[in-house]
Amino acid sequence: MKLLHIIASPRSDGSSTLPLSEALLEELGQRFEDLEVETLDLFTADLPAMAGTNIDAKYNLLGGLPVDAAHAESWAQIEAEIERFRSADAYVVTAPMWNFGVPYALKYYTDCIVQPGYLFRFTPQGYPEPLLSDKRMIVVTSSGSDYSEGTPMHALNFHEPYLRTIFGFVGVTDVTFINAFAIDVAQRRAAVLEDGLAEAKATAWDAGWERFETLAA
Repeated sequence: MKLLHIIASPRSDGSSTLPLSEALLEELGQRFEDLEVETLDLFTADLPAMAGTNIDAKYNLLGGLPVDAAHAESWAQIEAEIERFRSADAYVVTAPMWNFGVPYALKYYTDCIVQPGYLFRFTPQGYPEPLLSDKRMIVVTSSGSDYSEGTPMHALNFHEPYLRTIFGFVGVTDVTFINAFAIDVAQRRAAVLEDGLAEAKATAWDAGWERFETLAA
């Protein structure tokens, strides 16, 4: 199984979210002997810009035109990132909540890879349809306050709805969230992180991975 670990946290040793992802990956490594993990750190990666010639190429594609020779070299960098994403069987996204949403580097990344003709296409009626299927995504996140369902802050959680929407748009609909809510509440932090670690480890062994075991066999 090929897994892409997308890191959208600029902190390493000080991260609250990353240890949960690492625990998940360690357990997955025990479950899948052939697990291949590629790490994409969005805060250190040199992602291609969605501006200049690349934005011109995108609008050509939206208009049903091919990428012309003048834009091909620059657009090839976008295609490389799309292929990195498309070739993975599963994903782990490490993404703390920032200001009720996703870190800007993750939004930048989705703007880079979600392109017509690659991850989605338009039907003859003009409606978009996804081009990916049979993928699984685990999103590991943390937040300072408690944004869980039923709390006063839940309506301000734009993090999970955005990620479910953008990745569902391209066909990644099997998405599981591991949420470490309220880590900035001193009296709750230790228990929240302990519960998050336990949930991450348990997720590595749940039934959602069974189809990947069949593929590996």
